[in-house]
Amino acid sequence: MHFLLTDRLTCPRCGPAFGLILLANELLDRRVRAGVLGCPNCRDSFEIEDGFADLRAPPRGQLPRGRAGTDARPEQTEVDRIVALLGIHRGPGTVAALGSAASFAAPIAKAVSDLMVVAVDPDTRAWPAHDDVSRMAAAPGLPFFDRTLRGAVVDGTLGPAMLFEACRCTASMSRVVVLNADVGASAVIEEAGMSILASEGETVVAARG
Repeated sequence: MHFLLTDRLTCPRCGPAFGLILLANELLDRRVRAGVLGCPNCRDSFEIEDGFADLRAPPRGQLPRGRAGTDARPEQTEVDRIVALLGIHRGPGTVAALGSAASFAAPIAKAVSDLMVVAVDPDTRAWPAHDDVSRMAAAPGLPFFDRTLRGAVVDGTLGPAMLFEACRCTASMSRVVVLNADVGASAVIEEAGMSILASEGETVVAARG
């Protein structure tokens, strides 16, 4: 996990009004390899092991099976399409990729210079470290302050609550790209205060003006 990302994280238990405090046990090239993220409000703590952060509210238990897989490699044409739909040509900033869309994290980071990408899916625990990709599991929502992401790519099969969370975390003049979107995605996006830019097949693009 990138060290700078920890300033944007909030408590999964207390909600987006409560930030987390990092106690780093192992740092390498501004990346947290091992440590603990603690909440000063509820006193709960969230482990970072091998660069992977478990940001799930209790009761946590074992990590569930994710949607991203262990060796997903999207086609370059699809990567180019997602980058174009996000509308981001250069950093800085942070983009989240959720569920099966986490497979786009490393390709997006490679395509857009100076951009941090957060891959949010339990499967990413087994992924190798990448300089511009932070890996985490998150539940029940996303552990980011309101309107701090420069964009998000969301697997629509995660459900309306996680799509709403992605919209909540996305900043002004930024976009959310929904893959595998269902018929209710547009209503969730509008409820979150964003506008539909494009909708074709199972892909929906929304923006916050």
